[in-house]
Amino acid sequence: MALVFAPRSVFLSTILCVVAVAVVTSESVRSSPAASAAGKRSAYEILGDYNFPAGILPIGVNGYDLDEPTGKFAAYFNKTCSFSLEGSYQLQYKSTIGGIISKNRLKNLQGVKVKLLFVWVDIVEVSRRGDDLEFSVGIAGADFPIDNFEECPQCGCGLNCDNGGAREMTRRSSRPFVDSY
Repeated sequence: MALVFAPRSVFLSTILCVVAVAVVTSESVRSSPAASAAGKRSAYEILGDYNFPAGILPIGVNGYDLDEPTGKFAAYFNKTCSFSLEGSYQLQYKSTIGGIISKNRLKNLQGVKVKLLFVWVDIVEVSRRGDDLEFSVGIAGADFPIDNFEECPQCGCGLNCDNGGAREMTRRSSRPFVDSY
C-alpha cells in the first residue's frame, strides 16, 4: 500500500535542513557557534559543497560532527525541533540527527520525521536530481524544485514566523500525490 499525501516544500525544507547539518564542515570536526565566529564555515555554507541549498536545514543547529572520508554526520539541536509547513506537513527533528552525506545525496537519515495523515514516518533519503530534490520515506517519495529551499525554517513556526504568511511551495510533477517506488 502506498502512502498518499499532497507534498509541499515544507517537507523538503526539513529534509534539506538535515543535509545542511551534515555538511557543516569539510573536516572531521565538532563545531560550535563560537567556531563560526572564529572564521570556520557554517553548516549552511558547507551544504553548497554537496550541492544542496541551505534551506534544507532548520535554524538552530548548535553543533555537528562530520567524517569527510565516509560522509557520516551528526547534527545537534538543544532539544527536539518541531514545526508545521504551510499548514499541511508537520516535521520533527530529534535533538540529534544523522546519516551519510555525499554529493547530491543524503542517505540513512535518522532523527527526522514527517507526519502523513495520522502517522509519523521517517524521512530516510534526500537526493538532488538537476533542479529537483527528491524526498523518500522508504515506500514513497516526492520531488520539489530546489528554489523552494532558499529559506531555512525555524523550530516552532516553520516559515511563518513573522505572521506574514508562509511562502507557497511548488511541486515539480503535476501529479497531486506522492510517487510510490
